[in-house]
Amino acid sequence: MKRIFSIVLSAALMLGVSTLGACGKRNKPLRLGLGIHTSVTASDATEDKNGEGRASVTGAAVLVDAEGRIVRCFLDCAENPVAYTADGKAIASEDFATKYEMGDAYHMKTYGGAVKEWYAQADTFCSIVTGKTVSEVKALVASDGKGTQDVIKAGCTIAVSEFVMAIEKAVADAVISEATKNDTVRLTVSTAQTTSDATEDKDGNNQLEITLFAAALNAEKQITAATADCVQIGFTFDESGVSTLDTAKPIASKGEMGDAYGMKAYGGAVKEWYEQAEVFCDACVGKTAGALGALVTSEGYGTAELQAAGCTISVDGFVKAAEKLRAISN
Repeated sequence: MKRIFSIVLSAALMLGVSTLGACGKRNKPLRLGLGIHTSVTASDATEDKNGEGRASVTGAAVLVDAEGRIVRCFLDCAENPVAYTADGKAIASEDFATKYEMGDAYHMKTYGGAVKEWYAQADTFCSIVTGKTVSEVKALVASDGKGTQDVIKAGCTIAVSEFVMAIEKAVADAVISEATKNDTVRLTVSTAQTTSDATEDKDGNNQLEITLFAAALNAEKQITAATADCVQIGFTFDESGVSTLDTAKPIASKGEMGDAYGMKAYGGAVKEWYEQAEVFCDACVGKTAGALGALVTSEGYGTAELQAAGCTISVDGFVKAAEKLRAISN
C-alpha cells in the first residue's frame, strides 16, 4: 500500500513539476522595445502661401521573445504640419492627432479609394510581422517602399518602409521586462508645440516635441512594462519666412542621443535624459493608465518620490501620452 501511495505521489509531483515548467515556458518574460523613424520636409513662405514644416514620426512598439521573434507589434505615425508667414511669424497649430488616433477620419477610403483605412492597414502589417525576425520583416519591403505582393494582398497597400525601419530599431532597443505573451502592446503619442517669431537677430522657431510611450498591458489593464522616448524638432525660419532647417540632417530622438544629449555634462543633472525616462517608466509598472496622473505635479514635474529616484525632468508629456492608454486598452 505504501509502495502504491509512493508511486502515485511521485507521479503527482512529476506532473506538478512538468506543469510548472510548461507554465513557466508559456509565460516566459519578453523584451519590450520602442523604435522611432523621423523624416522632415520644409518649404519657404511666399506672399500667397505660408511656409510649412512637416515631421513624419513613425513609432513601433514590440514585444520580442528570446529568439528575436516579434510576439506583439503596434504602429503609429505622428505627421503634423506647422506653419510660418512671409513676415517671419510662427503660426500655432490646434490639432496633433496621430494617424491611428484619426481612425476613419483619416479618410483613406473616402478620398483615396483604399480598401482599408490607415489604422487598419497598420494593424494588418502588425499581424503580418508577428512571429517574424527582423531579417524576415525587412524582406517584406519592395523596391518602391511599399510591401511585397503578399503584404498588399493582405490589405496593406500603404508604404511600409518607415514601419520596418522603426521596427528594426525597436527590436534592437528591446530590453527584458515583466511582460508575457498574454499581454497586449500599445503605443501612444503626445505632442507639444512652442513658437517664436523671427527677428533681425534670431530665426523664428515653430517647434514640436513629440513624446512616444510604449507599454505592455495585462488582462487587468495594468502596465507590465513601459518605455518612452521623445523627438524634438525645431522648424526654423528667417524674417522673410525662408526655412533655415537642414532637412537632410538625420534627426535622432532624445533616447537615441544617449549620453550625447548632455544633461549631465552641461546641465549638471545626476542622470541623463534616457535614464530619467527609465525611472518614470519603471514607476508605471503595476499601475493602470488611470493611475498615472498621480505621478505628475501641477508644474509638470514628477512627484517627490520620482525626483528622489532621479527623474527631475518634466514628465507632463510622458503622462499625457500614457493616459491615452485608457481609451485604447480594450
